[in-house]
Amino acid sequence: MSTAVLPGSAQPQASVPSSFTVFVGILLALWLALVFLLGSAGAFITPPGTPPLAIFTAVTAPIATFLIAYRASQSFRDYVLGFDVRLATGIQAWRFAGLGFIALQTFKILPGVFTWPAGLGDIAIGATAPFVAIAISLKPEIAASRGFVIWNLLGLLDLVVAVTIGTLVASQVISVTDGTTTGPMASLPLLLIPAFLVPMFVMLHLTALIQARHFAIPANGAARARH
Repeated sequence: MSTAVLPGSAQPQASVPSSFTVFVGILLALWLALVFLLGSAGAFITPPGTPPLAIFTAVTAPIATFLIAYRASQSFRDYVLGFDVRLATGIQAWRFAGLGFIALQTFKILPGVFTWPAGLGDIAIGATAPFVAIAISLKPEIAASRGFVIWNLLGLLDLVVAVTIGTLVASQVISVTDGTTTGPMASLPLLLIPAFLVPMFVMLHLTALIQARHFAIPANGAARARH
């Protein structure tokens, strides 16, 4: 069944107090500061061949917190449903910086088995994000289309693949013959990618998918509403 989205001001935008938006901003700043503090202390560095549990926790804990807060807090649910989906999409353009992964492989800092799939996937999402955001601005119903959902799912898949491969390389389940490791990802500044940016991008994708599901209505239902 095809879907449509309630256009423009017809969407049931949630009323979120500005103080709650400030609260979310403070939490993000504290999160980033915590990553810097722990990263400076070497808290995410693990011996070669051992699972990077600290980084895995840094990736998954914020996402789990996001999902729990969405389920438990009406205010946070309203915030997610009221977040500008064009902004959530446009921010993904920063992932074009995945080109830097490939550059790091060229200089033998990170292994190619990790950088190529992670880098190319990020480049693909980052390069298309501005066009998707512009398309939504011009035609809001795209935000509930199957194509938009698939684009977000592909963005999530790219992040899952990158984290999985990075974990397997760090654990030496995947062997690397050129002597490089994913060890630099456990230290600043590269630590910011798995410990802050990856969960942030995941939460933005989830926000877009939640809105797509929440605001989508059956196309035949929309037709009946016009009569």
